[in-house]
Amino acid sequence: MLADLPPPPILPEPLPWEQRLEVRAADAIRGVVIHCTETPDLATARRLNEAVLYPSGTGNSGHFYIDLDGTVYQYVEIRRIAHHVRGHNADTVGIELVNRGRHPHWLARQQPTMDTPYTDAQIEALRALLGELERRLPALTWIAGHEDLDREWVPASDDPSVLVPRKRDPGPMFPWERVLEGSRLRRPAADAPGH
Repeated sequence: MLADLPPPPILPEPLPWEQRLEVRAADAIRGVVIHCTETPDLATARRLNEAVLYPSGTGNSGHFYIDLDGTVYQYVEIRRIAHHVRGHNADTVGIELVNRGRHPHWLARQQPTMDTPYTDAQIEALRALLGELERRLPALTWIAGHEDLDREWVPASDDPSVLVPRKRDPGPMFPWERVLEGSRLRRPAADAPGH
């Protein structure tokens, strides 16, 4: 079982605006959303996450980031509502894995293939982190990819007459079966409303 794995070391690296995010009860957290950073490295992701985008003085970020070597960083406390997936922030934890994704042409008409594999160290760290979240959050029941929840199509950055998916992470290289082996978390059905 994932909950039997030893917890991973987690390095706290709070974002400068973290304390401005709303607080929630632990039993409000029901899901985990898996993302990839779609950046070449963690430093680039961090710089993007520090940007203030909202009148509240906050920006977009997951709660946890897993670097290529499996190091786990926490940018936002799980008791705070992070902006990581539209419509599902209040009851989820966001986990980002460093991966190029479609970088730097995220919304191009001829979208780059998301063909960068996740490292073994990242996947093992993710499994340990999920086990820790299962232990700490009793209401946690489901897990989804960003692409499962944000299905919006938007005009391509290089040809507005063509629509492309806004989000595709964690993408086709993400090993769902391996990650969820021994987990109590379940992926929602593709057509389930609200997930």
